[in-house]
Amino acid sequence: MLEINNLSVRYGGIQALQDVSLQVTEGEIVTLIGANGAGKTTTLRTISRLVTMGSGQIIYNGKSINNLRPDRIVQIGIAHSPEGRRVLARQTVLDNLELGAFLRSDRWGIKADIEKQFEIFPRLGERRHQLAGTLSGGEQQMLAIARAVMSRPKLLLLDEPSLGLAPQIIREIFKTIVNLNQSGVTILLVEQNANLALQHAHRGYVMESGIITIEGKAADLLIDERVRKAYLG
Repeated sequence: MLEINNLSVRYGGIQALQDVSLQVTEGEIVTLIGANGAGKTTTLRTISRLVTMGSGQIIYNGKSINNLRPDRIVQIGIAHSPEGRRVLARQTVLDNLELGAFLRSDRWGIKADIEKQFEIFPRLGERRHQLAGTLSGGEQQMLAIARAVMSRPKLLLLDEPSLGLAPQIIREIFKTIVNLNQSGVTILLVEQNANLALQHAHRGYVMESGIITIEGKAADLLIDERVRKAYLG
């Protein structure tokens, strides 16, 4: 489904990504783990075309998306739930969800999908007319994921969904991620909590200083001594 070949990105004089190659097969949860500043978020933002790439290829369903605009990325079936949630604080929960479907024209389908998100995240349903900026951190994360899903993506890019959340909320979020995957959404997950990510993923990649250093099945990475020493404690 997604194939990245020799992707390099520079910010001024800083090499953020260097010859990064990875693959995501349809139906998988693939996780990208690593320390802060390793280049994980840059990878997702480059796929979404929010960051300009220097060289390499990003292939989605057999076609290059190197030169597509961000709105076209959403149109072809890739959605991005960003690090830090980035909800529209002065808009309601409902407004945020409707924004997630801004490229769709099926009014009744949009309405049905909003109600479906309220079933998945009952707290959002209870707060549908509340300003997003007044939600708790966990509720904002739920909203960020629900908003991304409103575009009906085939591939969902999730950036640090557990960041700053209480353990109970994290369990809810990851249960939702697994359910989304089982419903047919392929997921590329960036997550600092390596143990949690590898427990829920099919495969994983380890990134250090903009370079992929280790890759393999998630179950194998969980017992890999290099990964355990560096990321699992």
